[in-house]
Amino acid sequence: MPTNWAGNVVFAADRIARPATVAELQETVAAADRVRAFGTGHSFNDIADTTGTMVSVAGLPGDVRVAPDRRTASVPAGVPFARVARALHAEGLALSNLGSLPHISVAGAVATGTHGSGDRNRVLSAQVSAIEYVRADGALATVGRGDDAFGGSVVALGALGVATRLELDVRDAFDMRQDLFLDAAWDPVLDAFDAVTSGAYSASLFIQDWASSAIDQILWKSVVEDPDAVPALPPGVDAGRSLARAVSPVAGASDDTVTTQGGSIGPWLERLPHFRHDAEPSNAGDELQSEYFIDRALAPRVLESLRREAAAVNPALLVSEIRTMAADDLWLSGAYRRDTVGVHFTWKPDPAAVAPALAAVERVLADADARPHWGKLVGPAFTDRLPRFPRGRAFRELAEYADPGGKFRNAFLDRVLGA
Repeated sequence: MPTNWAGNVVFAADRIARPATVAELQETVAAADRVRAFGTGHSFNDIADTTGTMVSVAGLPGDVRVAPDRRTASVPAGVPFARVARALHAEGLALSNLGSLPHISVAGAVATGTHGSGDRNRVLSAQVSAIEYVRADGALATVGRGDDAFGGSVVALGALGVATRLELDVRDAFDMRQDLFLDAAWDPVLDAFDAVTSGAYSASLFIQDWASSAIDQILWKSVVEDPDAVPALPPGVDAGRSLARAVSPVAGASDDTVTTQGGSIGPWLERLPHFRHDAEPSNAGDELQSEYFIDRALAPRVLESLRREAAAVNPALLVSEIRTMAADDLWLSGAYRRDTVGVHFTWKPDPAAVAPALAAVERVLADADARPHWGKLVGPAFTDRLPRFPRGRAFRELAEYADPGGKFRNAFLDRVLGA
């Protein structure tokens, strides 16, 4: 059987279906006792697994359809963001945000609440204005922004049906630059945290050693309005400016996988992601990942507390990333109704080493009203994922209503929603 991208989950399905048409997908779903959609496999837990039929929608018609008003575009559920980005850019259009990896499928990223970064940018799922999907009975349905259940139907964990197409908000294409700053002392950054993260369209802080006195990298991604303007960190935050073409955030990883930095101006689709669409990202799957979302107001205190857990975290760590996102109204979004900071951990592919590191992280985050990323690993303190989301109970009721027979259930959803 196939595995996920990281290889830490071996899928248990007794059949894999790859329908070429929506009608064929409808027949597959209607006939199955248990069915789960899987995308590009970039989740690090068993959210996509099933003992029944795993279905890929990557083979469905793959055209990107721009609406006449050029404010939205209908895109295939199973294609990667890179493909959508290229099609939109050819039309002079763009998405407002992309994740680190353009390789991930649109529907998979949306269903798990995956995100990019930026104080004024919301998670990728918040770009969705409508979803077309196949229900448990095989019928085709559409839910759109403004419908009563829309807030629970976007980050939906695959519990409501199998998505076929998504309508995304689009904007005019734009140019960007990436500026990388190295070795910024922790205390000035925490004191000026809001200024650091708001200084660019998108900002990321990378930490390879939580015990270090300095943050290894601050990556700013700025929309180019004046080609001669050079972004600068806020006063009091000192760091070296990298002039290299690209520097990987992961120590020892190839710099050739990273999108162009060094202040070079380029189109949005070649600057918003961390990693190039035409290269294998970071360690090419030789890693594990966890991530937690916290209230932005708590970020400096929480980050300082995590530094005190460095002895437990560092042995398993490849890199951490700190990113921000704006509040939204999606029930299972990590940024539901609060401006949010994501605290991300890319771990070595060693579960025995990751377990105590996760326990240390969760000692800090359990008291910070943190919400876990749906597609990544958690430790024992966060196995009760759903109660950490204010509309978790409402989502459980929606899932039970949409799928009373449990066709889309699996072990992951049984843990989350209750068997």
